[in-house]
Order: sequence, then structure tokens, then C-alpha cells
Amino acid sequence: MSLVIIGSLAFDTIETPYGRREGVVGGSATYCALAASYFTSPYLVGVVGEDFPQEVIDLFRQRRIDLTGLERKKGRTFHWEGRYGHDPNHRVTVKLELNVFGDFHPTLPRKYRQAGIIFLANIDPELQEEILHQVTRPRLVAMDTIDHWIKTKRDSLLRVLKKVNIFLANEEEAKLLTDEVNLIRAGRKILQLGPQLVVIKKGEHGALVLGEDWVFGVLAHPCEEVVDPTGAGDCFAGGFLGYLDKARQPGQRAIKRAAVYGSVMASYAIEDFGIERLKNLQADDIKKRFLEFKKLVSFA
Repeated sequence: MSLVIIGSLAFDTIETPYGRREGVVGGSATYCALAASYFTSPYLVGVVGEDFPQEVIDLFRQRRIDLTGLERKKGRTFHWEGRYGHDPNHRVTVKLELNVFGDFHPTLPRKYRQAGIIFLANIDPELQEEILHQVTRPRLVAMDTIDHWIKTKRDSLLRVLKKVNIFLANEEEAKLLTDEVNLIRAGRKILQLGPQLVVIKKGEHGALVLGEDWVFGVLAHPCEEVVDPTGAGDCFAGGFLGYLDKARQPGQRAIKRAAVYGSVMASYAIEDFGIERLKNLQADDIKKRFLEFKKLVSFA
């Protein structure tokens, strides 16, 4: 198979209890593609401005990320500013400047249209639907979202949900979408809306994966210092889908392992600001932490 990732590339200004950083490279597609690149060679669809650094483009190429679908336009790259308190699961958006991302309507390259896995990151659901019209019978379509789209474009989001196989959302988004407090009930309700698999990301508490008649839970890696939670969910998605692309047979066993690899990638992302930790990550690091996850849930 092959994995196409459609989402944002951005500059982030981030404030956490560990400090403040300005102009950090981020965006859902950036995090997801870098995480996925440790398992497969993903295709990236996005847009950047003239200010986007060449060294990050070089990093993408070094990580075997296909950039045929990446556009560079005149203007400034999407910018997001957020603030975290001592609870890494909650953040406040301070500023949002769409810039060149504001009128982003990509035309997928031919080879992207025939990909096996399509991932629609947390972009406007109307744009997600627009992209789905361009693809040719993918084996898996996965989507993510954010609370903003649930509140402002619910009908569009529900239309897209009917067309996807996998839905990823964090705990708050799943509850907001279903008006449920209990995550299992929320997940079951989302399954009734169309997807065959629901992945609920719970931040420092791990993730839940729900199928039609089964539930799987994965822990988060124990971490005393969450330096920057930004992009952890996108790295989870990258690890999850990247492994499924590598596995080629997305059965229940592969899905469970993919969820663990998703948690592994998210656990590395939070150890430094932005994509810094992902720049020097090695395959042996991922294997070692995967084995640590196995020990966390092993008992006799």
C-alpha cells in the first residue's frame, strides 16, 4: 500500500511550563509525516509560504517523504500560537493566522489518487470531502478533526464520517461529537455514524481503539516531564497509519500493534519542543520503547 497525508504545515509559538518558543515548525501534516516515515515512505500534501525553511524540506527528503504534493506559495506560512498550563491535556489557542493555508484547495498528483491509505488530518471537513472526490478506491481512509469543526461545521463533518474507515479524535472531541461523558459509549456512537474503527486519543492516559465488537486500550509511556504536547496526537496518527501501511494487512492484530507504535511516536514527540525530538530519532529507539510498552502490560 502507500500512505497519503493531507494537512497543515505551520509555524507555532508555544508556551508551556518549560518555556516559550517562537517560530517552531509544526502542523498536523508535518508531525504525522515525520512519525510515519519511520515505518513507510509517506506522500505529503500541504502548502507553505516563502518563509518556510529549506532545512525542513531537506529533512523531509532525508526521511523519504514524497513532496510532489507540497505547494509553496507567495506569502506567509500558517501560524498558530498556543499556551499550556501544568495539565498537558488542555491548551488555549492564543492566535491563529491561516495565511497561505486559508485558500488551500489541493489537486492530488496522479500517483497519490491511487494510494492505499488516505489520511485527512484535522482540516476543514469540506476540504476533506473535496479531497475524497479525487481518490480512487483506497483500502483505508482515516480522518482526524478538532473541536472547532465539530462546533462550526458539524453537518459537513458527519458527511465525511460516513465515507471513512477510521476516525481519530481526542477525548474531548469524541465527547463533544456524541454528547456522551463515557468514552466507550461515545466510541460506540461514532461507529454508528459510519467508520469501522474509532481511535480515541487520551493524551497522557493513552488511547482506546474500538471496533464493531471489540475494544483495545494502550497506555501512554510513563513520562515525568512533558516538555511540549503539541503534535503528539498527530505523531500518534503517523505511527499508527505508518505501521498499518507497512503491515499491509490491517487485521485486528496489526491494528493493536499500530496503536502501540502510535503511542511510541507520541511519547517521543512530547520530549522536546516542536519536531526537535523527531529529527534525531533512530529505528533502534522506536524498537526499544515498543518493548518497554510490552513490559508495561505484561503480567503472569
